[in-house]
Amino acid sequence: MRIFALCLALIAPAVQAQVTETSLELVLLADASGSIDADELAFQRQGYADAMTSGPVLSAIENTLHGSIAVTYVEWATNQVQVTDWMLIDGPETAQAFAAALMTAPRSAYGSNAIGAALLEAQRLIEANDIDGFRHVIDFSGDSMGNSSGPPIVPSRDTVLAQGTTINALPILRPDNPRRAGVDLERLYAENIIGGPGAFMVTAEGRDTFAAAVQRKLFLEIAGLMPSGQDYARR
Repeated sequence: MRIFALCLALIAPAVQAQVTETSLELVLLADASGSIDADELAFQRQGYADAMTSGPVLSAIENTLHGSIAVTYVEWATNQVQVTDWMLIDGPETAQAFAAALMTAPRSAYGSNAIGAALLEAQRLIEANDIDGFRHVIDFSGDSMGNSSGPPIVPSRDTVLAQGTTINALPILRPDNPRRAGVDLERLYAENIIGGPGAFMVTAEGRDTFAAAVQRKLFLEIAGLMPSGQDYARR
């Protein structure tokens, strides 16, 4: 038993040394369901790539406690696909590497909405990595509200929140029908998806404002700030 305990004592520091500490673990959970065609998918990825490499976002990362964040990009539909592995971003070079990986990966998520499953998969990815983030955030974006398959949305959200993870949202309003046939997408996201400490929502009014909305949302999430004005913050 003493030899076994000694072996455990020797192994433990090595295991602990493999854990990367950072200020934020951030899952970018992007819509790839049937309402998103190939052009829109590429446009969404470009928006996140541009935002992650922008001056304001890089400045927010630099000013975090650790000077770094861990990010993964996941596309959701009937299935969920981790488009980029977890990457530690601590400056322009690593941000550019993230952007390059995001823009070159093939599309692998297809089908209808499965928002509950997407939220649970994002939480699983946070728990399964070898990163110790001071904060855990899921950044959910989508252009509709539905759950054609998988577990229901609200219980899935509540399961995630119970683990201390915050869920923010970016509803994408469609220019041809901003409220999706009269359904108030922003209200539904506020009531059914976001939650946790400091949870908030930034709306993209359409294609023209998507990139700016993503940059604003990432900046606020990384800096740990609450939005003001027209953006929604849960209180």
